[in-house]
Amino acid sequence: MFDLQKAIDQAHHVTFMTGAGVSTHSGIPDYRSKGGLYANSADPEYLLSADNLRDHPESFYDFVKTRMYYPDAKPNVIHEKMAAISNKKGTIVTQNVDNLDLKAGAKHVVQFHGTLYKVHCQKCGKQVPWQDYLKDMHHQEDGGILRPDIVLYGEGINQQTLVHAVEAVQAADLIIVVGTSFRVYPFAGLVQYARPEATLVAVNKENIATGEDIHMIQADALTVFQNLHA
Repeated sequence: MFDLQKAIDQAHHVTFMTGAGVSTHSGIPDYRSKGGLYANSADPEYLLSADNLRDHPESFYDFVKTRMYYPDAKPNVIHEKMAAISNKKGTIVTQNVDNLDLKAGAKHVVQFHGTLYKVHCQKCGKQVPWQDYLKDMHHQEDGGILRPDIVLYGEGINQQTLVHAVEAVQAADLIIVVGTSFRVYPFAGLVQYARPEATLVAVNKENIATGEDIHMIQADALTVFQNLHA
Protein backbone atom coordinates (compact mmCIF):
# COMPACT_ATOMS: atom_id res chain seq x y z
CA MET A 1 0.00 0.00 0.00
CA PHE A 2 1.39 3.39 -1.02
CA ASP A 3 2.14 5.59 2.02
CA LEU A 4 0.79 9.03 1.06
CA GLN A 5 1.74 10.67 4.36
CA LYS A 6 5.34 9.54 4.04
CA ALA A 7 5.47 10.78 0.44
CA ILE A 8 4.19 14.21 1.54
CA ASP A 9 6.63 14.40 4.45
CA GLN A 10 9.58 13.60 2.18
CA ALA A 11 8.58 15.81 -0.74
CA HIS A 12 10.17 19.18 -1.42
CA HIS A 13 7.31 20.52 -3.55
CA VAL A 14 3.81 19.03 -3.60
CA THR A 15 1.48 20.01 -6.45
CA PHE A 16 -2.18 19.08 -6.09
CA MET A 17 -4.24 18.75 -9.26
CA THR A 18 -7.90 18.84 -8.32
CA GLY A 19 -11.38 18.49 -9.76
CA ALA A 20 -15.04 18.56 -8.82
CA GLY A 21 -14.78 15.53 -6.52
CA VAL A 22 -13.03 17.72 -3.95
CA SER A 23 -15.96 20.12 -3.64
CA THR A 24 -18.82 17.61 -3.65
CA HIS A 25 -18.14 17.18 0.07
CA SER A 26 -18.94 20.88 0.45
CA GLY A 27 -22.35 20.43 -1.18
CA ILE A 28 -21.36 21.54 -4.68
CA PRO A 29 -22.46 19.03 -7.34
CA ASP A 30 -19.96 17.61 -9.79
CA TYR A 31 -20.63 17.75 -13.51
CA ARG A 32 -21.31 14.31 -14.86
CA SER A 33 -22.75 12.14 -12.08
CA LYS A 34 -26.46 11.25 -11.83
CA GLY A 35 -27.26 14.23 -9.63
CA GLY A 36 -24.58 16.45 -11.15
CA LEU A 37 -24.65 19.81 -12.83
CA TYR A 38 -25.28 18.33 -16.26
CA ALA A 39 -28.16 16.06 -15.17
CA ASN A 40 -31.49 16.75 -16.92
CA SER A 41 -29.86 19.01 -19.50
CA ALA A 42 -30.09 17.94 -23.13
CA ASP A 43 -26.84 19.63 -24.18
CA PRO A 44 -25.09 20.92 -21.05
CA GLU A 45 -21.80 21.63 -22.78
CA TYR A 46 -23.60 23.96 -25.17
CA LEU A 47 -25.27 25.73 -22.24
CA LEU A 48 -21.79 26.46 -20.86
CA SER A 49 -20.31 27.51 -24.18
CA ALA A 50 -19.08 30.82 -25.52
CA ASP A 51 -21.55 30.37 -28.38
CA ASN A 52 -24.51 30.14 -26.00
CA LEU A 53 -23.35 33.21 -24.07
CA ARG A 54 -23.10 35.14 -27.35
CA ASP A 55 -26.29 33.89 -28.99
CA HIS A 56 -28.58 33.21 -26.01
CA PRO A 57 -27.27 35.20 -23.04
CA GLU A 58 -30.50 34.67 -21.04
CA SER A 59 -30.17 30.87 -21.35
CA PHE A 60 -26.51 31.01 -20.32
CA TYR A 61 -27.26 33.28 -17.37
CA ASP A 62 -30.12 31.13 -16.13
CA PHE A 63 -27.98 27.98 -16.17
CA VAL A 64 -24.97 29.56 -14.47
CA LYS A 65 -26.96 31.47 -11.86
CA THR A 66 -29.26 28.63 -10.82
CA ARG A 67 -26.89 25.67 -11.17
CA MET A 68 -23.35 26.82 -10.46
CA TYR A 69 -23.28 29.43 -7.69
CA TYR A 70 -22.95 28.13 -4.11
CA PRO A 71 -21.71 31.22 -2.27
CA ASP A 72 -22.47 29.75 1.17
CA ALA A 73 -20.43 26.58 0.58
CA LYS A 74 -17.62 26.05 3.08
CA PRO A 75 -14.25 24.40 2.47
CA ASN A 76 -14.03 20.80 3.66
CA VAL A 77 -11.13 18.91 5.19
CA ILE A 78 -9.62 18.16 1.76
CA HIS A 79 -9.39 21.88 0.96
CA GLU A 80 -8.02 22.60 4.44
CA LYS A 81 -5.31 19.94 4.36
CA MET A 82 -4.28 20.87 0.81
CA ALA A 83 -4.08 24.53 1.83
CA ALA A 84 -1.88 23.72 4.84
CA ILE A 85 0.45 21.47 2.83
CA SER A 86 0.70 23.73 -0.22
CA ASN A 87 1.28 26.83 1.91
CA LYS A 88 4.33 25.10 3.38
CA LYS A 89 5.71 23.60 0.21
CA GLY A 90 3.57 23.49 -2.88
CA THR A 91 0.79 24.59 -5.19
CA ILE A 92 -2.83 23.73 -5.94
CA VAL A 93 -3.83 23.62 -9.61
CA THR A 94 -7.61 23.30 -9.68
CA GLN A 95 -10.29 22.90 -12.31
CA ASN A 96 -12.85 24.12 -9.77
CA VAL A 97 -14.37 27.58 -10.14
CA ASP A 98 -15.83 27.77 -6.61
CA ASN A 99 -13.02 29.65 -4.75
CA LEU A 100 -13.04 27.09 -1.91
CA ASP A 101 -9.27 26.65 -2.00
CA LEU A 102 -8.88 30.37 -1.37
CA LYS A 103 -11.57 30.27 1.33
CA ALA A 104 -9.53 27.52 3.01
CA GLY A 105 -6.57 29.90 3.15
CA ALA A 106 -4.47 28.47 0.32
CA LYS A 107 -1.94 31.02 -0.93
CA HIS A 108 -0.54 29.24 -3.98
CA VAL A 109 -3.51 28.43 -6.20
CA VAL A 110 -3.80 28.28 -9.99
CA GLN A 111 -7.49 28.46 -10.94
CA PHE A 112 -7.12 26.70 -14.27
CA HIS A 113 -10.70 27.28 -15.41
CA GLY A 114 -11.08 30.66 -13.69
CA THR A 115 -13.56 31.58 -10.97
CA LEU A 116 -17.26 32.40 -10.71
CA TYR A 117 -16.44 35.07 -8.14
CA LYS A 118 -14.84 37.47 -10.59
CA VAL A 119 -17.29 39.01 -13.04
CA HIS A 120 -16.78 41.59 -15.76
CA CYS A 121 -18.84 43.52 -18.29
CA GLN A 122 -18.27 42.36 -21.86
CA LYS A 123 -19.04 45.84 -23.18
CA CYS A 124 -16.69 48.02 -21.10
CA GLY A 125 -14.47 45.41 -19.44
CA LYS A 126 -15.08 46.70 -15.90
CA GLN A 127 -15.08 44.28 -12.97
CA VAL A 128 -18.44 44.01 -11.19
CA PRO A 129 -19.20 42.37 -7.81
CA TRP A 130 -20.50 38.82 -8.32
CA GLN A 131 -23.41 39.69 -6.02
CA ASP A 132 -24.58 42.22 -8.63
CA TYR A 133 -24.37 39.56 -11.33
CA LEU A 134 -26.71 37.28 -9.40
CA LYS A 135 -29.28 40.10 -9.34
CA ASP A 136 -29.04 41.03 -13.03
CA MET A 137 -26.95 39.89 -15.99
CA HIS A 138 -26.78 43.48 -17.28
CA HIS A 139 -24.16 46.02 -16.23
CA GLN A 140 -26.06 48.89 -14.60
CA GLU A 141 -23.65 51.49 -16.02
CA ASP A 142 -23.91 50.69 -19.72
CA GLY A 143 -26.33 47.78 -20.20
CA GLY A 144 -23.53 45.44 -21.28
CA ILE A 145 -23.90 41.69 -20.67
CA LEU A 146 -21.95 40.54 -17.61
CA ARG A 147 -20.07 37.26 -17.47
CA PRO A 148 -18.08 35.37 -14.85
CA ASP A 149 -14.36 34.89 -15.47
CA ILE A 150 -14.61 31.16 -16.18
CA VAL A 151 -13.35 29.30 -19.22
CA LEU A 152 -16.29 28.27 -21.39
CA TYR A 153 -16.50 25.53 -23.99
CA GLY A 154 -15.04 26.95 -27.17
CA GLU A 155 -12.59 29.19 -25.30
CA GLY A 156 -8.89 28.67 -24.66
CA ILE A 157 -7.12 28.70 -21.31
CA ASN A 158 -5.60 32.05 -20.37
CA GLN A 159 -1.96 31.92 -21.46
CA GLN A 160 -0.57 33.18 -18.16
CA THR A 161 -2.68 30.65 -16.25
CA LEU A 162 -1.34 27.87 -18.47
CA VAL A 163 2.24 28.97 -17.80
CA HIS A 164 1.67 29.03 -14.01
CA ALA A 165 0.07 25.58 -14.11
CA VAL A 166 2.93 24.08 -16.13
CA GLU A 167 5.47 25.68 -13.76
CA ALA A 168 3.66 24.18 -10.75
CA VAL A 169 3.78 20.70 -12.29
CA GLN A 170 7.42 21.06 -13.32
CA ALA A 171 8.40 22.21 -9.82
CA ALA A 172 6.86 19.20 -8.09
CA ASP A 173 8.59 16.05 -6.93
CA LEU A 174 5.16 14.84 -5.73
CA ILE A 175 1.95 15.35 -7.75
CA ILE A 176 -1.33 14.38 -6.10
CA VAL A 177 -4.40 14.18 -8.35
CA VAL A 178 -7.59 14.50 -6.29
CA GLY A 179 -11.27 14.23 -7.20
CA THR A 180 -10.99 14.26 -10.96
CA SER A 181 -11.52 11.57 -13.58
CA PHE A 182 -8.80 13.27 -15.65
CA ARG A 183 -10.92 13.34 -18.80
CA VAL A 184 -10.88 17.08 -19.45
CA TYR A 185 -8.07 18.52 -21.57
CA PRO A 186 -5.83 20.48 -21.52
CA PHE A 187 -5.93 20.02 -17.71
CA ALA A 188 -5.26 16.27 -17.87
CA GLY A 189 -2.36 16.89 -20.23
CA LEU A 190 -0.47 18.90 -17.62
CA VAL A 191 1.07 15.71 -16.19
CA GLN A 192 3.15 15.47 -19.36
CA TYR A 193 5.25 18.29 -17.92
CA ALA A 194 6.12 16.38 -14.75
CA ARG A 195 9.75 15.67 -14.06
CA PRO A 196 10.74 12.05 -14.86
CA GLU A 197 11.58 11.39 -11.21
CA ALA A 198 8.39 12.94 -9.81
CA THR A 199 5.99 10.65 -7.95
CA LEU A 200 2.43 10.72 -9.30
CA VAL A 201 -0.47 9.74 -7.02
CA ALA A 202 -4.23 9.77 -7.63
CA VAL A 203 -6.89 9.80 -4.91
CA ASN A 204 -10.24 9.14 -6.53
CA LYS A 205 -13.31 6.94 -6.07
CA GLU A 206 -12.93 5.52 -9.55
CA ASN A 207 -9.77 4.33 -11.23
CA ILE A 208 -8.29 6.86 -13.62
CA ALA A 209 -6.23 6.24 -16.71
CA THR A 210 -3.52 8.84 -17.19
CA GLY A 211 -1.18 6.89 -19.41
CA GLU A 212 1.44 7.67 -16.77
CA ASP A 213 3.00 5.56 -14.03
CA ILE A 214 0.68 6.42 -11.15
CA HIS A 215 0.02 5.22 -7.61
CA MET A 216 -3.76 4.81 -7.44
CA ILE A 217 -5.51 5.25 -4.10
CA GLN A 218 -9.06 4.24 -4.96
CA ALA A 219 -10.98 5.66 -2.02
CA ASP A 220 -13.09 8.56 -0.85
CA ALA A 221 -10.72 11.53 -0.74
CA LEU A 222 -12.41 12.88 2.40
CA THR A 223 -11.45 9.78 4.37
CA VAL A 224 -7.91 9.81 3.00
CA PHE A 225 -7.33 13.49 3.80
CA GLN A 226 -8.85 13.27 7.29
CA ASN A 227 -5.93 11.03 8.18
CA LEU A 228 -3.24 13.32 6.77
CA HIS A 229 -1.32 16.02 8.58
CA ALA A 230 0.48 18.93 7.00
